[in-house]
Amino acid sequence: MNTDQQEADAKRVVLDFFDLAFVRREPARAAERFLGAAYTQHNPTAPDGPAAFPDLIGGLFAQAPDASFHLKRAIAEDDLVVLHYNLKFFSDDLGQAVVDIFRVQDGRIVGHWDVMQPVPAESANSNGMF
Repeated sequence: MNTDQQEADAKRVVLDFFDLAFVRREPARAAERFLGAAYTQHNPTAPDGPAAFPDLIGGLFAQAPDASFHLKRAIAEDDLVVLHYNLKFFSDDLGQAVVDIFRVQDGRIVGHWDVMQPVPAESANSNGMF
């Protein structure tokens, strides 16, 4: 398989995972379908392994039932896929600018890193975060 096809396939896996887990709010199905048996979590507040994912994300939905995820871009390089999106906990919230990095191996997500930054009401420039 050429690199372009590998990157496209990895990107599709991550986009489908994001849609099922966060947009359609089915984290258990998303974990079962898309996470590898070995799922390394690099966020220090989240445990390793696919079994932990549904409870972690289900807890987010329980705390913020109006949470929404507005995908802005997806970038793939080799076995990595980067998502950049606006996470809003409440409908009138400016939210967080989030970058998730996923490592995909054999059609499964096997690693995750993330960076989150609050979206400020005012900015020193007019560029915006998205």
